[in-house]
Parts: sequence; structure tokens; C-alpha cells
Amino acid sequence: MNRAELIEGIARLARDAGREIMAVYATDFAVEGKADESPVTDADRRAERVIIKGLSVLTPGYPVIAEEQAAAGNIPQAGNLYWLVDPLDGTREFIKRNGEFTVNIGLIEAGKPVLGVVFAPALDQMYAGGSELGAWMETAGKRRAIASRAVPEAGLTVAASRSHGDNTLLEAFLAGRVVAAQRLAGSSLKFCLIAAAEADLYARFGRTMEWDTAAGHAVLAAAGGSVTDVNGRELGYGKPGLENPHFVAWGRGPEPS
Repeated sequence: MNRAELIEGIARLARDAGREIMAVYATDFAVEGKADESPVTDADRRAERVIIKGLSVLTPGYPVIAEEQAAAGNIPQAGNLYWLVDPLDGTREFIKRNGEFTVNIGLIEAGKPVLGVVFAPALDQMYAGGSELGAWMETAGKRRAIASRAVPEAGLTVAASRSHGDNTLLEAFLAGRVVAAQRLAGSSLKFCLIAAAEADLYARFGRTMEWDTAAGHAVLAAAGGSVTDVNGRELGYGKPGLENPHFVAWGRGPEPS
């Protein structure tokens, strides 16, 4: 299966997972706490089961590192080519019922995200992209190509988290830069805002895991953007412990230098 065919299969799989999530969303669901004190619901687990099963059919032999299995201590040996899955990114947004949660499925090759799908089932918004494939957005059954933008003369539109982040560190990072506006968003939708030329920068100061960022990173890279650490080095994957450093997602510049 070539990458163009694969991304369509992953898009369908993300929608399948989204249906599982929305089935739980419609109920008076319970919220549990994991060992790291982050919340988890039955929607996370149901979506992850659908994705893992689907990936085993689409790409047999590719390891899958998925958030809930990883939380249970089940982390396969990754190798050169593998999937990173966050079945329900933005569980806090899911609990708040604000719609800004996503299904994240990203393919890693040689430490880089080369294909990704981010699907927000409550909003019916899908973003996808891959190396040499470009990026696209689909909503209400209509698909269009997307690409990140150069920073407008009026200044940066900064995408910021609804539920996470350190405002003091963010303000220090933005000092000296011209900021025109701020867009609040949950989950990986912040990467997607930049990919779709609706924002220019997203700086995250706080703990994230590789499955949180892989799919959104792949979409943004396919749209012409980048994700770096705060020193401008490209964010890589396969790090010990699968934990990311502080990072910055960019559109087309003029930064990073």
C-alpha cells in the first residue's frame, strides 16, 4: 500500500474511532484517574481498541505505541517504522464537553513524523498530511488543500491551550515578538490551526508525550510548517521515555532562523 492509499485508510480508521468516542460522549460517562493523575474514560479505551485492530489490518507488522496501552506498561519495541496513537487527545476537553478533542494517528519513520491524521469527531473536522503528499482539511464532507503561512505584517496569531501551559514562560518566549491575536484551542487542533494558516505559532511549556504530538506534527510538516525545541532543533521521535521537551510549532516563518 502506498502512502496516498494509506492516509485514506487511516482517515477512515480515525472516523471509526470517532464514532466510538461520540457514543460515549452521548452518555453520562465515568472519569477515572491514571497513575500520572491524568484523566481517562471508556471513550479513550474503546477508540484505542478500534485503532489498534485497524492498524493491524492496514499495516501488519508495524508496531503501535498507543497511550492507554503504554500507561498499562505495554510499549512494543519501535524500530525504524511505527505508529504513535493518542486515541482521545484532549480528554479534559472531552470531559468539559466543549468538542475540542481529537483522534491522533501518526506514522514515524527514522525518528520523523511522515504521515498523520487528526480528527475532531464532535466538530466533524479532519486534518491529514504526509511527506510528499501535502496536507488537507475535510469538514462536512468537503476537502481542501491547506498550507501554513508566512507571518502577516500585523504580527503573530498565537495558538494557545485551553487546559495546559505556563503563561509566564509563554509571555517570556513571546517578548520582543509582535503578537496580533491569540487563538485558544484544545488538543492537537493547535497544530492544525497553524497548518491551515489560521495561526502562526504554538509554544508548549510543559509535559507532553510523543503520541500527543506525532500526528499534528506530521500534518503541520506536510503543510510547510515545523516543530522544534526552544533552541530551534527539530523535534524528533523515539526519545528515551517517549517524553517531549518544551517545543514550538511554527508556520512558514520568518522564524525559526
